[in-house]
Amino acid sequence: MGPNKNIEADYNPMQQFQKWFYEADNLYHEREPNAMSITTIGIDNYPKSRMVLLKKYTWEGFVFYTNYKSDKAIAININPKVNILFNWGNSGRMIQVYGIASKITRTESENYFDLRPRGSKISAWASQQSKPVASRIVLEKQLETYERQFKNKEIPKPEYWGGFIVKPKEFHFFEANFGGIRLHESYRLQEDYSWSKNTELNLTIH
Repeated sequence: MGPNKNIEADYNPMQQFQKWFYEADNLYHEREPNAMSITTIGIDNYPKSRMVLLKKYTWEGFVFYTNYKSDKAIAININPKVNILFNWGNSGRMIQVYGIASKITRTESENYFDLRPRGSKISAWASQQSKPVASRIVLEKQLETYERQFKNKEIPKPEYWGGFIVKPKEFHFFEANFGGIRLHESYRLQEDYSWSKNTELNLTIH
């Protein structure tokens, strides 16, 4: 891993995300650059984090897919304020995003589901996310049941499966170098939909 360069953030934070995401994949060869932690506030008022995969990002926000009956989906329906975090160890970079999550359209979810491998489609039907399964054998039987049900048929999207988009309100870009200096670039969305920018330099003492 080579030394990091100083942050040279574009004024639009999504442009900066796009740049770092590309470099995480193609320059630093992160194993799963699209892996992100999403934190929600559970119905017990405790924050809960779990890993999901970013499937698409646009100027509007970040899209991931899940079971709408999962704990995180239920939490989002109650409190849509979330935090997502990308932690790229090879580059010493992190991106933290605070935003508002909402369901994408049914058509968007169906279009993505249609592109998934057949095995992933079957798993979406068989999986009862966040619900305990008695044993591996039970899960395998559920998979076999849906395999038979959809044999030689198109597999439709389950009603309880779909996507969320996280529309960002605040970005934080972190980058560490080997001189003990940590760079922190933050952006906040203003009422006029422009982004305010702040830069901090911190000395890390080991």
